[in-house]
Amino acid sequence: VQLQASGGGLVQAGGSLRLSCAASRTIHSSVVMGWYRQAPGKQREFVASIRSGRDPNYADSVQGRFTISRDNAKNTLYLQMNSLKPDDTGVYHCKANLPSGHYWGQGTLVTVSS
Repeated sequence: VQLQASGGGLVQAGGSLRLSCAASRTIHSSVVMGWYRQAPGKQREFVASIRSGRDPNYADSVQGRFTISRDNAKNTLYLQMNSLKPDDTGVYHCKANLPSGHYWGQGTLVTVSS
């Protein structure tokens, strides 16, 4: 499967962005999908994940500001980001944990200016 992330950009602190991750084929709703980010000079870190039948998981740093969702009919994963902070700057990658392996999207850059 191929994952294509989009929606990144430059936004001022306090603003919002919505990221999308389109999959090249249907991914069952029971498959865990998530978002990770990598800030300049730092390691990639978990942001949020989702699967059917369970509450979404969020990193403490984004809890209450970010919302992960998925549209299974469109094979698309989303990340709504509100109240953005400069610390949210980084390349955001989507991921799918399929039985055949873990698949990553190429990333989309989010830059939050102060």
